[in-house]
Amino acid sequence: MTRLCRVLAVGTGSWLLLSAVALAQSSADLIRAIPALGDFDYAVRTEASRTFRRADAATAVPALIDAANRHEDSYVQFRAAVLLYGFGGIQTEAFFRAALDSPNDRIRAVAYDYAEHAPDPRLVPKLLTALDRETSEFVRPALVRALAAHDDDTVVRARLLHAVDQGEGYFRGGVIEALGDYVAVYAVEPLVRIASERGPLRDDALLALGKIGDKRALAVVSAAQAEAAGSESESGDDAALLPIVSATACLLDTDCPNQIRYVV
Repeated sequence: MTRLCRVLAVGTGSWLLLSAVALAQSSADLIRAIPALGDFDYAVRTEASRTFRRADAATAVPALIDAANRHEDSYVQFRAAVLLYGFGGIQTEAFFRAALDSPNDRIRAVAYDYAEHAPDPRLVPKLLTALDRETSEFVRPALVRALAAHDDDTVVRARLLHAVDQGEGYFRGGVIEALGDYVAVYAVEPLVRIASERGPLRDDALLALGKIGDKRALAVVSAAQAEAAGSESESGDDAALLPIVSATACLLDTDCPNQIRYVV
């Protein structure tokens, strides 16, 4: 029995030693991989990302948080944040809450994306405040989607409806797309108005109405189809709208097989 205990003790000690060595090697690999996350060579960046994805969360998460917060290369910070997203957990959640105030546009965009897919009503006031000052064309669409994910809040709904008609067309298009993706029935009336008018946002509004699926949109879809069909022999915007109209009609369960054939 004593001999068996000695054997077990030696075996356990060896296992602990091997585990410690493996952990040290893993940490060293991660340290080497961090700057490679921003390498110009795609293959190098991919392999560096793979190193983190294969690592144990207890080792990878602190390393990624440190890189996302403090690395001198802002692109490495961004890539670290994206990888961190995949691990989840309390530390990750805390990082992304703080990252909503990051000066790095890419980091803020990832933080808003996290807020979209992990909705938390406590974030709503912060997101609404950000809507007044966020002007980056790379970041604002992600912020709008984060708000759309919290549209059980009546204040959020009101702000999104207001944003449909405010600002640059690119930003308005992002709002319209988010309303469609989040099936914002409360936005049907302003979307119908936009889909009824000629302009660069007409196709966005039509598709959003199709995603929402409200039958009130059928009249405007029918009008747009007739209008576009009359211009089909021309090379104008009306003719180019026909595939969008057909896709919208299909989303609204109107002659879907024929609409798909036309789009294809």
